[in-house]
Amino acid sequence: MTKAKSCLAIMASLLLALAASAQQKTNAPAKNAASPAASTAIDPTKPIAITGGKLLTITHGTIENGVVVIENGKIAAVGAAGSVKVPAGAQMIDAKGMTVYPGLIDSETHLGLTEINAERMTNDLVEPSDEIMPHMHVADAFHAETALIPVSRYNGVTNAIVAPESRDTLPGQDSFIQLSGADASEMLLIRDIAMPLNFDGSQRRNESFATAQYPQTRMGMAAQMRQAFVDAQGYVQKWDEYNRKKAAMKAGESAPTAPGRDLKLEALLPYLEGKKPVIVRAEEPNDVETAYALGQEFKLRMILNGLTHSQAIYDKIAGWKLPVILGSIYAEPKQWARYDSVYKMPGELAKRGVKIAFASFDAHQVRNLPYAAGFAVAFGLPYDEAMKALTLYPAQIWGVDDKLGSLDVGKTANVVVANGDPLDVTTAVTHVFIQGREIPLVNRQTELRDQYQNKP
Repeated sequence: MTKAKSCLAIMASLLLALAASAQQKTNAPAKNAASPAASTAIDPTKPIAITGGKLLTITHGTIENGVVVIENGKIAAVGAAGSVKVPAGAQMIDAKGMTVYPGLIDSETHLGLTEINAERMTNDLVEPSDEIMPHMHVADAFHAETALIPVSRYNGVTNAIVAPESRDTLPGQDSFIQLSGADASEMLLIRDIAMPLNFDGSQRRNESFATAQYPQTRMGMAAQMRQAFVDAQGYVQKWDEYNRKKAAMKAGESAPTAPGRDLKLEALLPYLEGKKPVIVRAEEPNDVETAYALGQEFKLRMILNGLTHSQAIYDKIAGWKLPVILGSIYAEPKQWARYDSVYKMPGELAKRGVKIAFASFDAHQVRNLPYAAGFAVAFGLPYDEAMKALTLYPAQIWGVDDKLGSLDVGKTANVVVANGDPLDVTTAVTHVFIQGREIPLVNRQTELRDQYQNKP
């Protein structure tokens, strides 16, 4: 690693550590104070009014002294103080000096698929027995009771995409979740929302000579995926032919033999038909263009993912008119690139009119999602675009913008109240509402903090 890259890595680590430390100091209770769980007394069956705060509505600007009314799990009113009628008997939350904004959306996580990275028994991250596994559903493995979800929503993340790891080219199907619910069925809002298509080279089965198997090259990866899609098209033709013969049967004729079902091929059909999007993950220009061409070949509805080292083709990417899930902003730049090339990626794409969204690509670091946007703002991304990339744009990309992504009347009341700028590492979240219910800001980390911080 070069000296410059080492400095970048150290700086990112220090800032994330500062974020955790600052939040814990800000949110730490007095020695004998009641815990957040004990002090939460908001009744979700009655109206709630958040008053006096700075409202980041996302869709209609900033309201410096605003009011948000929550009723029946929805946003019932939004506006400037004096212009909003607060229902009689509403429960009041004084947000003077606070910032109020919609819940944040993380566009790729592994929440509920892992607990402890080093403990295999807690990991359901990916099915490694084959490269082509589109019939794997993360919803079948999603562990709603994970201790990592309370940690994630502690910093205002209320919704997320749960995806398998990217070690397979077609590893399965993503789910869209909310970070609160009695069980998995309540938290899984959309079970099979999209399918990853990974093409960054790490999917090659060439780790060692002893274990190497097909595909060992990018050529093999592309050929294998192409064959899977061709097989799925052939599968449709077989069933169409069977259904045609069955419909044309005359009395006394023997019924045609139905083709055998193939779950792997069936899983690809909604994507070949354009009903659901394919998340095309690649990092470098040649991989991005190869994966894009494969998607074009089969007329896939694509969302790009990654692009961390694709600065040379930003203009071409913008011309494709596809949304982008941004790769990690903390990734090291290539040796030939500027030190800030990755930090500038969000701003450069946004400047070209690309709709972007941020993601943590993790289960343990979801809470740090807003700080990636903060880095991007420091390197050229307009602030309003950064907030949209955490809220409205991901809601639009995932087709849930009629319910989430902004403070608008009629949308689900996923609302966050914080004591400062959402992108600032020293800001602490004080209230989180999901579907109009206030969520106690208690997690395993705060419990350990409260247990040990005042020990002699």
